[in-house]
Amino acid sequence: MHNMPNNRMADSGDLDNKPASPAASPVPAISEEEKTIAQACLSDFESGQYGHCITKLNNLASLRPNDFKVTHNKAVTELYQSGCTRTDEFRQALHHICQQAQVLLEDSDTVEDVDHAILFYNQAVILYHLRQYREAAKILEKLFQFIEPLEESLAHKVLFLLIEVYLCTHQPDKAVPSLAYLEKLLYGGNGYKSDKDKTTEGSMSQQNSRDKDNKESGDASPSPFYEKYKLKLHMYKARIYLQLKSMKNCKREIKSVITYAGMTAPACFIKSNFEYLRQNYRKAIKLLNSAPESGSVMKTGECRSAMYYNNQGCVHFYMRKYNLSAYYFRKALQENENALQELPKRSSPHSVLSGRPLCTLAINKRYELLHNSGITLLHAGRPLAAFDCLIEAVQVYHSNPRLWLRLAECCIAANKGSPEEEPKGLPSAPKKGIVQAIIGSGKHRKIIVGASDNKYSCDGQSAAIPVATLEFASICLRNAMSLLSEQEPSTPTVATGASNRPPSESDQTTASETSKLSVPAGELALPGAPLKPHEVDSLRCAVLANSAYVCLGMGDNLLALEHALNLLKQPKLSGSHKFLGHLYAAEALVSLDRIADAVGHLSPDNVTDVSITCPNLSESGGEKSGNDVASSESWTDISETPVVVARYFPATVQSARATLLFNLASAHCLRSEYEKARRCLHQACMLIPPQDIPQQALLLGVYLELQHGNTPLALQMIKKNQLLPYVKISEARHNALANQTAGVGTIQAPIGRKIRK
Repeated sequence: MHNMPNNRMADSGDLDNKPASPAASPVPAISEEEKTIAQACLSDFESGQYGHCITKLNNLASLRPNDFKVTHNKAVTELYQSGCTRTDEFRQALHHICQQAQVLLEDSDTVEDVDHAILFYNQAVILYHLRQYREAAKILEKLFQFIEPLEESLAHKVLFLLIEVYLCTHQPDKAVPSLAYLEKLLYGGNGYKSDKDKTTEGSMSQQNSRDKDNKESGDASPSPFYEKYKLKLHMYKARIYLQLKSMKNCKREIKSVITYAGMTAPACFIKSNFEYLRQNYRKAIKLLNSAPESGSVMKTGECRSAMYYNNQGCVHFYMRKYNLSAYYFRKALQENENALQELPKRSSPHSVLSGRPLCTLAINKRYELLHNSGITLLHAGRPLAAFDCLIEAVQVYHSNPRLWLRLAECCIAANKGSPEEEPKGLPSAPKKGIVQAIIGSGKHRKIIVGASDNKYSCDGQSAAIPVATLEFASICLRNAMSLLSEQEPSTPTVATGASNRPPSESDQTTASETSKLSVPAGELALPGAPLKPHEVDSLRCAVLANSAYVCLGMGDNLLALEHALNLLKQPKLSGSHKFLGHLYAAEALVSLDRIADAVGHLSPDNVTDVSITCPNLSESGGEKSGNDVASSESWTDISETPVVVARYFPATVQSARATLLFNLASAHCLRSEYEKARRCLHQACMLIPPQDIPQQALLLGVYLELQHGNTPLALQMIKKNQLLPYVKISEARHNALANQTAGVGTIQAPIGRKIRK
């Protein structure tokens, strides 16, 4: 799930209008008269008198027609005069200014002159508001190399925007040294070269201790900007520690934010996010409800009501209240649409971005909310509704392999049609037994028996049509595997271009702009954080397991066998996926009439573990599935909690072995080895409680008794709907071991299939 805490710095991307020093300019030196006019322009701009400022800039432009800095300042002033609504005109003016200055704005590597830094910075501001974080980061990282000769105020803005971009792309490790350098710059007033290359959390803590020592000794005096940016620094620290999962440090910074500013809306949202990650859900809800009303959408560029309902949905999702969570996400979508309706229309048909404030260009959160809503509906047992949400979200997040997997899971869940597996999210209904129908009466009375197994059929529909069918699930899984194949199994994912926000899809953005916002194929898992190496391995196993199941459902046994064997070859394979790999390989082999090979896969010794997470994660820094542990304190992440997915896998090793034994008995029946089948059935019933024995096993027991000539016992088993006499032995065993078997759940394998005679 993707959480949207309301903690973005509203002024992190302010356009800069201050003229650079003319000493390095190729134009003639500035005269005293021109200097006086420039100072008056700056005074008018800072006081908000943009009309007077433009008049003076026109006079200055007549005196210095070849000075691109005057033209640039005029363009910025005109943008501010329009309320930052004439973005298209400003971008065109910036392009002409770069041509005048002979600067290639599209190539950040051409930044060599300090005087050109202001042009690239303003370009980065525009890219940031368009959510083109990859390109903005490239420009800002290049400007960081020239940070020391830059004007002090411009250097601060570059650093603040760079930190903001890193946080938007889930790169807190890169934001740490940038913030430490900025803090040293603000307090000490000089460059902090030794911290530039640090990428660990410790650099910020060391910087805090050095600043404290400097304050006590009086060795350094703070910059005039320090008090101005003090609150913002604490807010950025809190956000960085939150992404690093350093909860102790984050708590300290949140306390500082509240001390300086009180319980403002950003403080309430970020503290609620903090409690949410600590799994204090009720406290997180209380903090969200206490957040004060925010300003207008046109001023803040944020729809706080949509964020509120989104965060409520995230909290209730992890409380496993999926239907209530879906309600909150639906409310968030409504608020998002209402916010978009408040925006002014285009000023002209040719205006792509103009007509609305710059800060509102990234206000549309529709696709993030659709993603969250789809995941919630899938967990709520409403796969068709989830499919409708995710199929729309995948049009934007087409480079997310996890999203393609979720779409395939929607298709699988929609085609299961088994009441035991709760397709509608309702409690399991009592078993109806194996009697399907009764025909005739008296001595002509016939009983039709069989397990409830709906045969799959797509009615000849094209697989390319986005409908919840197994054919479309196969396409989704191929897309996911194709994206994962671009990543080495144990190579960390580069997160430079990743974004936690979708591309701008408002009606003001044309197709050409949208194509520029598309995410490169190597950037994974939007709109969430980039995938970690162990997550890539686990995701690959899940895709292979689902691919094998889908191929079995469509009757493509050769391809199913290939996927199952490939799954078993994975170096980091969880116990549950290993169980599914053997199960699917065995069914494919039986369908291919290679029963001898299938018997080897159905051996109970193949199952020694039913864990969900990949093995050896503790050796790589204590990581768990979906976790990002960056602190030494005890921490449990909730992004992929086992509670959410455990119900889709066998609860214990005994239940998994029982499933294999039931299928092994079926395989022996196909070879007419009935005594071996009876022994397997007997062993399976000894492993699980009687109420957990599936209908397929009961059918198998009836078949074996009929083959043995024991028709009365077979009829008795059908009438009582019990696997006699095995159930009596099973009851005696499980009554004796009641304490050990307490809590054993029903054998549920939503992507597992039973081999039946």
